[in-house]
Amino acid sequence: MASAELRDELNCSICLSLYTDPVSLRCGHNFCRSCIVSVLDAQEAAGGYSCPECRAEYPEHPALEKNRKLRNIVEHFSSTQPDMEETRIFCTYCTRSPVPAVKSCLQCETSLCDDHLKAHNKTVDHILTEPTGSFGYKKCSLHKKVLEYYCPQDAACLCVSCLVGEHRGYQVELLHEAFENKKKKLRKYLDEMNPKKSEIEKRVQNLQDRKRKIQEKASDKRQNISKICMDIKKQLEMAEKKALSDVSRQEEKIVSQISDLIKKLEIQEGKLSRKIHHVEEMCRIANPIRLLQECDITVCSPGGDEDTGGDVVEVSTEEDLDEVLISLTLHRSMRDIVVNVTSELGVHVPDILLDVDTAHRCVKISEDLKTATKSEEKQEKPESPGRFVDYPQVLSRCVLSSGRHYWEIEWNQIGECSVGLSYPSIEREGEESDIEYNDKSWNLFMYDEEYKVWHNSVRLALSVKPTCPTLGVFLDYEAGRLSFYELCDPIRHLHTFTASFTEPLHVVFYVFDEASVIIRS
Repeated sequence: MASAELRDELNCSICLSLYTDPVSLRCGHNFCRSCIVSVLDAQEAAGGYSCPECRAEYPEHPALEKNRKLRNIVEHFSSTQPDMEETRIFCTYCTRSPVPAVKSCLQCETSLCDDHLKAHNKTVDHILTEPTGSFGYKKCSLHKKVLEYYCPQDAACLCVSCLVGEHRGYQVELLHEAFENKKKKLRKYLDEMNPKKSEIEKRVQNLQDRKRKIQEKASDKRQNISKICMDIKKQLEMAEKKALSDVSRQEEKIVSQISDLIKKLEIQEGKLSRKIHHVEEMCRIANPIRLLQECDITVCSPGGDEDTGGDVVEVSTEEDLDEVLISLTLHRSMRDIVVNVTSELGVHVPDILLDVDTAHRCVKISEDLKTATKSEEKQEKPESPGRFVDYPQVLSRCVLSSGRHYWEIEWNQIGECSVGLSYPSIEREGEESDIEYNDKSWNLFMYDEEYKVWHNSVRLALSVKPTCPTLGVFLDYEAGRLSFYELCDPIRHLHTFTASFTEPLHVVFYVFDEASVIIRS
């Protein structure tokens, strides 16, 4: 049976199965990678390494070389023998007509039917196995005897001669007992690995679902952005037409007025040219009597001639394009575009004004209520129950109790400052009035060299350093998200708080050491 003989050559001498990922030792013997690795790991404790077949010794852990050619041969053999384990084995002695074998004798290397088995059992006491056509891999490669024992130390199957030879004194097990023990270990390992595998498969499936949802969301976002940008382009084209039309209308009106004036002046210029020519001719008359008589008819006093003096057109030099009107037209169009975009995105840009009645006496508030600056001197401010007493802080007038909001702030990059949100119920004095040390405020701390985020006395230092003075703040009240962004190029996400907001929120600033913060809504 050529197929069975070939299979014998393709079996690993350790696991007695077809090679899996075969590798070679320097002595030339081949093994499954996992099999030889297990043997070498077991030998490591003994302080030396050797080949399980020829016992060649290696002072160091031997290198394992991939045997690609052998791997290809095994794969080709497996593909051409899909049912080789199920191939029927027939009695070796029934030559006239094939009779299925019931047992195989490892010593005799023969397969036996019921009749020949009875005769065989009466003559010798050999080891019988289930019918097989492959006998070589069940015998010792050195002594050609049946493998009956197993050495855990070398992870090798042994014959009786091995016990009095290379493995004298070794602790060995009967082959079938070692087989059952290994099966138990493998089943235990499977019992441990299967739940882990299921958990990994579940996590992979969850990640695949998340990946798909992210891809779908990104696709929807791309379509939404494309639609918004197309709308912006249309609105920009309309704004351009409107502004250009405004310029053309003003141009047409002013140019028409100037053209009318030019025509009137040209008429006056023609009349004056004719008068000048007539007067020049009169000046060339030599006869006094004729000149005086001509002058009485044609020359009048300068102010009395309506063709030369009374009809002079006055031209205004102040008439010009109304650039303010043109700018206002563009500004209004741009404002409408921004309003439409924020509406499409579902984001509201609040008009944030600072509440002077909450400002600490060392916090100076600008007239437009948009800037908070730390002052060394205390400001004269009336008594107010809402005023911060111990820390240089200020709240906004407006409250945010629903929806999605976005605004921008800019700090002067001097000293220290914090920006965030706070409940109106925050204490006004004492340690808990500090927005960094209570559970009623969430804020981003800014310093020359670092960013930190604070909530309820818990501080987290961010890994990024400040690179630009302008920050964007986004609040989604219902989703419980407060995010901070550094508006550099590209825009960089700094941190997102998540919370279940239970009160309306005020914008809150903390300024120290001449720090200044401006709201740029």
